[in-house]
Amino acid sequence: MTELPADLARFVRGETEPATFTHREHVRMAFELLRRYDFPETVLHYSRALQALTARAGVPGKFHQTMTVAFLSLIAERLFEHGPGTFETFARTHADLLDGAVLERLYDPERLASAAARTTFLLPTTPAR
Repeated sequence: MTELPADLARFVRGETEPATFTHREHVRMAFELLRRYDFPETVLHYSRALQALTARAGVPGKFHQTMTVAFLSLIAERLFEHGPGTFETFARTHADLLDGAVLERLYDPERLASAAARTTFLLPTTPAR
């Protein structure tokens, strides 16, 4: 792994304080990892870090693989289309990603709430034609 800024390194090691880890911080850590690693490696590091964070918070069942990979996908797509820049610029340009409800536009609520979605990545479903 390359040299990381201190806050990102703490996150990857699972040492981030859960009480201070807001949704904005979720997005920022994803942004920073995606700037440094390809998508599969980011998914690995980010998923492990979030699992450690939820375990540290005493709520390991809160980790949600579909939400994690879906958010990483959205952030990666935006980075690819518009270039990385700074996180502040990225956050202003893509404010919808700072809204935790962004996945509601892509996923059926029942599918996202399923046990399968928590443990493996599920693609959004499209309406039957």
